[in-house]
Amino acid sequence: MELTGLIIVIGVALFFTYTNGFHDSANAIATSVSTRALTPRAALAMAAVMNLAGAFLGEGVAKTVSKGLIATPEGHQGLVILFAALVGAIFWNLLTWYFGLPSSSSHALFGGLVGAALAGSSTVHWDGVLEKVVIPMFLSPVIGLVAGYLVMVAIIWLFRKSNPHKAKRGFRLAQTVSAAGMALGHGIQDAQKTMGIVVMALVISGHHEGNGIPVWVKLACAITLSAGTYAGGWRIMRTLGRKIIELDPPQGFAAETTAASILYTTAYVFKAPISTTHIITSAIMGVGATKRVKAVRWGVAKNILIGWFTTMPAAGLVAAGTYGIAHLIVG
Repeated sequence: MELTGLIIVIGVALFFTYTNGFHDSANAIATSVSTRALTPRAALAMAAVMNLAGAFLGEGVAKTVSKGLIATPEGHQGLVILFAALVGAIFWNLLTWYFGLPSSSSHALFGGLVGAALAGSSTVHWDGVLEKVVIPMFLSPVIGLVAGYLVMVAIIWLFRKSNPHKAKRGFRLAQTVSAAGMALGHGIQDAQKTMGIVVMALVISGHHEGNGIPVWVKLACAITLSAGTYAGGWRIMRTLGRKIIELDPPQGFAAETTAASILYTTAYVFKAPISTTHIITSAIMGVGATKRVKAVRWGVAKNILIGWFTTMPAAGLVAAGTYGIAHLIVG
């Protein structure tokens, strides 16, 4: 019975990773596509490859997810909790993708974990949730906004005497590198989150000990994330690339460079699982504000912000409801 439950949970976890890929692929490439630095298909292919590579570059975030947010639940009930958490996260991913809102797959997963754990009377490490999820959720967009603004101001000052047309051509080429860096950071952060869930499921079912990540888990999560990325997320791409602000190549480069730098720092220095969506969106807002504050479509930004703070409780409620139903069915 538990082996069947394990297979189901791993399958649902990989499907979550797939939705993460097509939901969040826009994070890495929307600015490059909107400025015509890359064609959509070339950008998606590049992002898929870099996501695959990033998935193998560390384990810190995965370990935080697997042991830092909720106590590892035990037995059959534990697998039901993980199943419900993933269903809550997938539901929110699909809903926000349908409406073209760049919400966080990461926070959908964290909300699902907390909601399912509470419904299943499992221990939630509230200090870990506060330090690794809630505080970064508030701080990272502020840092992204301010850093994006400062990076763009620096670029404007450094290239103030350059020919505008030549500078734009140069930054269009540079965006290939910055978009690749952003995609690599997305792979480092987001593939590890699912790895943490799969490791937790293996520990619960007695098929693994410790927090080390088996190679096959890394490979499965990396390939699934890359496949989802290549499938694309066109609805969200339009929101990030055009609806917040009309970007030019220097602005796109500044936003991607800012976001990628923050992703690497949080993954390797703090081992914190932050949202790539929050970072790139806030960086775009900060970059756009250097043109003039009204250049940013703050009405669109407001809707995105509402979605950000709705994500965890909404996914948690769906996960709790799913746990209740699943518990009644399978006991």
